[in-house]
Amino acid sequence: MVGMSASSSLFRSARTGAGGDEMFTPDGTVRPTYAALHDALSGLGLEEFRSRSDSLARSYLDQGITFDYAGEERPFPIDAIPRVIAAEEWGRVSAGIGQRVRALERFLDDLYNDQQAIADGVIPEELVTSSTYVVDAMRGYTPPNGVRIHISGIDLVRDGEGEFRVLEDNVRTPSGVSYVLSNRRAMAQGFPELFAARPVRRVGEYPGRLLAALQAAAPDTAGEEATVVVLTPGRYNSAYFEHSLLARTMGVDLVEASDLVERNERIYMRTTAGLRRVDVIYKRTDDDFIDPEVFRPDSMLGVPGLVRSVLAGNVVVANGIGNGIGDDKLTYTYVPDLIRYYLSEEPILPNVDTWRLEEPDSLVEVLDRLEELVVKPVDGSGGKGIVIGPAASTEELEALRARLLTDPRGWIAQPVVQLSTIPTLVEEGPEPRHVDLRPFALNSGDDVWVLPGGLTRVALPRGEMIVNSSRGGGSKDTWVFAADRAAGPSDALSGSQERTDEGIEDPTDEAYEEFDDLREEHVEERAEEPDPVTSAIPIIDVETDINTDDASDAENGADARTAQDRTDEEASHDAQ
Repeated sequence: MVGMSASSSLFRSARTGAGGDEMFTPDGTVRPTYAALHDALSGLGLEEFRSRSDSLARSYLDQGITFDYAGEERPFPIDAIPRVIAAEEWGRVSAGIGQRVRALERFLDDLYNDQQAIADGVIPEELVTSSTYVVDAMRGYTPPNGVRIHISGIDLVRDGEGEFRVLEDNVRTPSGVSYVLSNRRAMAQGFPELFAARPVRRVGEYPGRLLAALQAAAPDTAGEEATVVVLTPGRYNSAYFEHSLLARTMGVDLVEASDLVERNERIYMRTTAGLRRVDVIYKRTDDDFIDPEVFRPDSMLGVPGLVRSVLAGNVVVANGIGNGIGDDKLTYTYVPDLIRYYLSEEPILPNVDTWRLEEPDSLVEVLDRLEELVVKPVDGSGGKGIVIGPAASTEELEALRARLLTDPRGWIAQPVVQLSTIPTLVEEGPEPRHVDLRPFALNSGDDVWVLPGGLTRVALPRGEMIVNSSRGGGSKDTWVFAADRAAGPSDALSGSQERTDEGIEDPTDEAYEEFDDLREEHVEERAEEPDPVTSAIPIIDVETDINTDDASDAENGADARTAQDRTDEEASHDAQ
């Protein structure tokens, strides 16, 4: 009776009877995947649950886990009701992500070399010639291990039928994995007992896997261990927390452009002991700013001569320069065809139905149905530029109509996808809120490994369908259950050795570590060399208006702010 009272108190506003909720069926019954979590949370009661949730929020603020919102750093909201994905369903999602990454790899290699897919009529030549993301300087280049997409974030939504669909691909600088790691650490510390009910797969091996994938991408180093660095635009970038976290947990140096220099088509890192050769650069800077010799000549965030060094085969940049065509939302519409063409397989994960507005018949149909559809710019991110027809005014739709007629190549259209919901703590208690999912995948050249779970983002305002942090969104810890075994849950979790072998989270284990921290090994190996001297980009005076067109802005780091808007996307992407 006590349990029923607690359950009623905690989830009374979440059992809405609406379809599409991941915890509750339309009749209010708890779905089997969520049963153990629901009972454990209900046992806490609303008061205790809210108290612990508030502690999580304060810990994020104390740790500096923030995002940039309208020029202000704010703690990134974490909701303490995790998202749960069953092992069997995750197996399909993981396979679909790997399939998509492999097809996009083949596409990028083909695009910058033979362009056979164009010759065979799989994609139109105009897709490439009209794209602003193709980098001519990279034509004919093949990386040492053939990998251009070392890190990817493939955005998924669950449609009204409960099926995961791909919303978009992110193969330039996908951001947000730091929140996956931080969310798990916070949940393990704040709600350790929740992990006892079912075996939840670990996420902490990501930094080690990332380092291994980057080292595997290195050019021939004559038997020496490859030197990997993380290149950040600087501390004013909205994803700087992530840059520093990944560098620290991988045990590599976090550098800015001024820490690197090109000599004889090789890249070196400045240290107090002299120059040290760099083999792999994990860039978190947009292509437009990466090398002033090839891209923007006024960029202070790039390394002059970097592209020459890449083409000479002496350094690798991850993700590859020129990957942006893979992010183009028009390219997205062809990915199912690319999977069939390159892999001779049927797509495991379907796209959201999409109209290509450069096709005359599609343009006519979309213009006739603007008030019913979602229309997106092909180069947009962070929800910018999206027009949701049912929510748009007559004036907004007419303005959109004019833009589509002027530049149909620049837009796609999709039906309004009714995103699934998960109970989320708001002021009144847990209520259903819309979510999406960004799984992260690492490609070592031999294997595509998908991090169990990924970043679940949640739209906190009631009725909001765009989950971006710039629209007030937050995130959830994403739990992937380990495959069921013959033994019961308690037996499956007995013994720390078994948990380690299965990659299972167990915060109650005294030897438990949230993620594999490689710092000690890094310090031991390189103790003879001091850390690099980070001269960094010039510090921007936050009181200065850097959005003016005054020429002096370029001398004071104005492009750092521009890059902040254009690079990393701060885990931001279009989600209906």
